[in-house]
Amino acid sequence: MASITKTAVGKPLAAASKIGADRKSRLQTSIAITVGAIVLSAAIAVFLIFRFVGEAREHDLQAWQVRLGIVADSRAAAIDGWVGQQHTTLRGLADNGSLKLYFTRLTLGPKKAGRPEAAEAQYLRNLLAVIAARTGFIATAAGPRVRANVKRIGVAGIALLDGSGKPVVTTRGFPPVEPSLRVALDRLPKGRKALIGPYRAPSGRVSIAFVEPIFAIQGSQQIGFVLGIKPVDSELFALLTQPGASAKTQEAILVRGSGAVIEYLSPLADGAKALERKLARNTPHLGAAFALANPGSFAIRRDYRGKEVLVISRRLKNASWLVVQKIDRSEALGDSDQRALRLLLMLLLTVAVVSAAVFGLWRHGASRRAAAAAARFREMAERFEQQSIFLGLLTDSQPNAIFIADKDQRLRFANTEAAKRAGMQRDLMIGKPMEDVLGPHRAKLLGRLNREALEEDRGIEDTHRITLDGKDRVFHTKHIPMAETRDLPRGVLVVEEDVTEAVTEREGRLQNLRDLVGTLMAVVDRRDPNAADHSVRVAFLARAMSEEIGLPREEAEAAEFAGRLMNLGKILVPSNILTKKGKLTSREIKLVRDGIQATADLLEDVKFEGPVVATLRQSQEHWDGSGAPKKIRGEGIATTARIIAVANSFVALTSTRAHRAGLDIDDAIDTLFTGAGKEFDRKIVAALVSFLDNHGGRAKWKRFDQEES
Repeated sequence: MASITKTAVGKPLAAASKIGADRKSRLQTSIAITVGAIVLSAAIAVFLIFRFVGEAREHDLQAWQVRLGIVADSRAAAIDGWVGQQHTTLRGLADNGSLKLYFTRLTLGPKKAGRPEAAEAQYLRNLLAVIAARTGFIATAAGPRVRANVKRIGVAGIALLDGSGKPVVTTRGFPPVEPSLRVALDRLPKGRKALIGPYRAPSGRVSIAFVEPIFAIQGSQQIGFVLGIKPVDSELFALLTQPGASAKTQEAILVRGSGAVIEYLSPLADGAKALERKLARNTPHLGAAFALANPGSFAIRRDYRGKEVLVISRRLKNASWLVVQKIDRSEALGDSDQRALRLLLMLLLTVAVVSAAVFGLWRHGASRRAAAAAARFREMAERFEQQSIFLGLLTDSQPNAIFIADKDQRLRFANTEAAKRAGMQRDLMIGKPMEDVLGPHRAKLLGRLNREALEEDRGIEDTHRITLDGKDRVFHTKHIPMAETRDLPRGVLVVEEDVTEAVTEREGRLQNLRDLVGTLMAVVDRRDPNAADHSVRVAFLARAMSEEIGLPREEAEAAEFAGRLMNLGKILVPSNILTKKGKLTSREIKLVRDGIQATADLLEDVKFEGPVVATLRQSQEHWDGSGAPKKIRGEGIATTARIIAVANSFVALTSTRAHRAGLDIDDAIDTLFTGAGKEFDRKIVAALVSFLDNHGGRAKWKRFDQEES
């Protein structure tokens, strides 16, 4: 009996043991898979973090490249302007007719008794003194101010040199021409201006010599030079400082290459004076060497102190120097590096904590989560069914078709009207692609609008024509993005309204209005044959320019109607004035010009859909405020009125009148651009050019001329 009992109990225990072993094996396998997934996820997260940090640093570098480039452009422009100004001053002297005459007589003319050339030399000396005092080519001589026989050295001045480079006339205190400057003068090409320096002058100051050739009064023979010398520490080097710059280590430097050496021409932030610092071109990672080899490029290199810097450069147009703009990397990217490090540590810590938490929670609640998920799915299905019933009760009484499509363009809900238009039972529509329910053409159109609403996360409206049951219908649709919920995925609520009757009625009214306007303008054209079809052309261009800049439909139609009606006021102008062949009096001109305002008065009580009357009232205003009648300016003028102003002027310029022939299209455009920013809005003139050159406007305009002829 005992053996029977043992055998009977042993089989269930063995089976339970086997089941336990199997469960343990499956659990170990599941744990291994989970651990592997966590490690892989952590590795991917770390990789993405490093990638994000790298992209953030690249973004900061690009931002600094833009900032340094702007400053470098500004400093290069200032220095180029200063150099050009010095040459302009001396060029003015070299081109002075009196200077050329007297200088020719002093250098090439024969010596006469009584030395009349002394007066001419004095005139030239006075002229040089005035110009030098006015333009900064004058400075206090170097040396002690004592009553002693101590020679003081000139610092700045202007001199006239003969063809051999010998001074003929100089300002008082003109600096000595030291040997290196003399060699540079001797090597100058004939007939060319030149800049020599910066160099260390005998006075000890850093100076620049500017040279301009003097030509004979007649012919191109060079008879001498104008030589201007001035110290540049107070003028030129001051231009390297950017006004308002807040960065502590940002610095602009002038450099030039001299063989295998780079010369630092300007004072440096470490206290080195101008022309004092020279470094070899092959100095490793030297920023100035990089700048000379790659003008305009941006990089991270080392400066003259050996510190890592962000560097960018700009060539000068008027000198053979380079402006190097730099900032210490520690200042430029310090905050970025620290922020990236903090972010990296925080995200790594988050990954570690989340990984540990996920692993612990997985071990503790795998089975409970599965049971809860099943219950949740059942609850979700019940809620979804209840919501569908509720939505059906709300929307089935609506005359509009209403349905919901998910991001994959599958229908999740539809009311009775939507099912009626689709010709299907509502239950059969749910879960199907829109293409299978609505047809490919309609599904493509609505799908595009749905995607646009989801991508931009905003409601979108559209009116379109389709053929439904063999009839052309017009539908107005609203596409409203819906956030993802625990019951429904992210999708779009579509409300489709049939507006065929309203659109047909509106188009009929609009056509009647067009016919009435055409009749009125035919009357005006018969009274003023010289301007026949003027308003038609203005209206054509106004509509084209409105569409070119993307005006709403109502405003585009208002601009077109204003163009058609602008000459209606001419019915108040006597016919003899409109058909007069001779020159109009000022009163008669005023009567004709006031025609547009008269048109606005006549149409004041007519109801248009758009701002037709306001457009007419402002169409004679000018962009700079000099127009009429209220002298409105700039953006204060209605866009439609600015369009009419440009279109009216273009038609007038290209139309033949009794007193002149019409301009061709290019000459008319040049005239409009001359008035852009004054009489016309430059953006509207550009829209006209875009229509003519890019959208077939010239060919369409030519057809106007062919139809009239």
